[in-house]
Amino acid sequence: MPRVNVSFQVLPIVKEERVYEIVYKVIEYIDKSGVKYEVGAMETTMEGDFDKLIDIVKKSQQICIKEGVPRVVSIVKIDYKPEGVTIDEKVKKYRN
Repeated sequence: MPRVNVSFQVLPIVKEERVYEIVYKVIEYIDKSGVKYEVGAMETTMEGDFDKLIDIVKKSQQICIKEGVPRVVSIVKIDYKPEGVTIDEKVKKYRN
């Protein structure tokens, strides 16, 4: 399967003071996964094999539950085209 982009926002339903703590654990996991990714203010975008990226989304849910979160909402966006798609092709115009 060609390279795809998956952007997702994980929203642990907890008291506000715990949200960043839990989200940072998810980002740490993404970092250790070895996939290319970029953290934005509202979501994280990853690039790579579709199955691997979806597995990361699933594991991110599990990380939140392991942290004691009773409910997790995630918003997922997938950008796919047969020849593949990269983060750089979308944003290179805006980079120095």
